[in-house]
Amino acid sequence: MELKDIKSVYFLGAGGIGMSALVRYFLHEGKFVAGYDRTPSPLTDKLIEEGAVLHFEENVELIPAECKCPESTLVIYTPAIPADHKEWPLFRNGGFTIMKRAEVLGIITKGKRGVCAAGTHGKTTTSTMTAHLLHQSEIDCAAFLGGISKNYKSNLVLSEKSDLVVIEADEYDRSFLHLEPYIAAITSADPDHLDIYGNKENYLEAFAQFTEKIRPGGYLIIHEGLEVVPRTQEDVTTYIYGRESGDFHAENIRIGGGTIIFDYVSPWQRVEDVELGVPVSINIENGVVSMAMAEICGATADELRRGMKSFAGADRRFDFHIKKDNLVLLSDYAHHPDEVRACAKSIKELYSDKRVTVLFQPHLFSRTADFYREFAQSLSLFDKVILVDIYPAREKPMPGVTSKLIFDCLDEGVEKMMCSRADVLKVIEEEKNNIEVLVSLGAGDIENDVPEMKKILNNR
Repeated sequence: MELKDIKSVYFLGAGGIGMSALVRYFLHEGKFVAGYDRTPSPLTDKLIEEGAVLHFEENVELIPAECKCPESTLVIYTPAIPADHKEWPLFRNGGFTIMKRAEVLGIITKGKRGVCAAGTHGKTTTSTMTAHLLHQSEIDCAAFLGGISKNYKSNLVLSEKSDLVVIEADEYDRSFLHLEPYIAAITSADPDHLDIYGNKENYLEAFAQFTEKIRPGGYLIIHEGLEVVPRTQEDVTTYIYGRESGDFHAENIRIGGGTIIFDYVSPWQRVEDVELGVPVSINIENGVVSMAMAEICGATADELRRGMKSFAGADRRFDFHIKKDNLVLLSDYAHHPDEVRACAKSIKELYSDKRVTVLFQPHLFSRTADFYREFAQSLSLFDKVILVDIYPAREKPMPGVTSKLIFDCLDEGVEKMMCSRADVLKVIEEEKNNIEVLVSLGAGDIENDVPEMKKILNNR
């Protein structure tokens, strides 16, 4: 099936952050778009507002008639949809064209110059930052992002004039192997998704395979010290980046007074006094690699400096909801031990004189089973830990795997408590007068409670 021949697109898992960018793309292309998601959310509300026909119950009767013709309907699914989903038989037995999100993204971006950010963590901020740097410059770009850009209020950015497309390259289920980058960045490669990969070696091998996909004449920019051994084609240029060393790096870093300013150094120039629009220290490295990709694409020093200062961030990535002298609330998507550690260190650096409480919802039974000790070590960097039930996402429960595995391994000096998912807001109400800095952490549905948390804390 050619994309131009499609009249309708049906999404199994329409509300996922990566899937919803494709929902928006096909709506923009004038297709009839419908789909299923497990639960309503602010994002699905927006998609319905924009024209998508969505439902939240596994029910073939709720699939619109426009999506029941196999000759003109494309079905796009996320691997998070279980094999026993009740709507599968209609599509699998009915001769429909069925594709993964990543396959469709690969087709849409074929023939364009893909600027792809990959990595266990950092890829959403890096891709969103790169998209902003390019889009606000004379170069311009389109973008398919894994987070909602605060600058554009969307995870889809379109361009009428540029053949550049910024893509968040997701390693889950080896999705990024459907891409053919012009520029690829690898921010990190700490083993994750072991339910898919089985072990660290297989995980690193997938990143090596990703580097093989970079097209001739392209570029790889990889963080210093990673265990990934690139296998690029002969005429691909490889660069190293880091915080303070590498082909691209930062110098003269100044942190204080709520700001972070540094000088950006590349093989071709030095851009002085770059100010971070989202001043957390991990964004120094994210900023360096984003500026490197934008510079290779042709962005000027002034455009880089202006873009970095005006970058507003992505939802759920160091996302401040309250920022007062005596009260701070932020949410972050961190769901891997290394991400949790980076978040804790950045927050403690910004608020070294304050007590930081974390509300953490583990994501997936398998990830908790694999890394509960590492999660405990990272969470122990906070002053108080409130542990919520595991968010299962695509998984069935695993015997003996609960948040208590993490709870029991937390350092002795850390104040800690368990909290059921249903009692989150009740606990925040009870704790509100003791809170100075509260971090809502995790990739699950705890984010849905953040607006109410904000109300509770502002009314204390």
